[in-house]
Amino acid sequence: MIFGDILRELLEERDLSQKQFAKDLNISASAVGNYVRNNREPDFDTLKKIAAYFHVSIDFLLNYRQEQVFDYRDEKILQIFHALSDEQKDLYLEQGKVFLKINSRKKEKSLHFSSGHKAI
Repeated sequence: MIFGDILRELLEERDLSQKQFAKDLNISASAVGNYVRNNREPDFDTLKKIAAYFHVSIDFLLNYRQEQVFDYRDEKILQIFHALSDEQKDLYLEQGKVFLKINSRKKEKSLHFSSGHKAI
């Protein structure tokens, strides 16, 4: 994804108009339109404002990864998490722990069956 696509997605997720976003950041609506259409990219100061506004990193906005350790989904999860209330964050973490337990159980069963044991 490129910057304009990511910005468009962030705006849509928050049901935020380009006009309102431009007003909130004190930039022109036409500049935001050009960003979303991938006609222009913001300068560094504006990029920092956009990152702060959405509580995401500049790397996320630019879809930049120095190493292949993280992918877009990692940053997306963080972006979603930061937008939640404290109560929602706690619930989100508990749900993640449930997924980890399920995966652990599946892995244990897989190792057990692959070692020559048969299911009863």
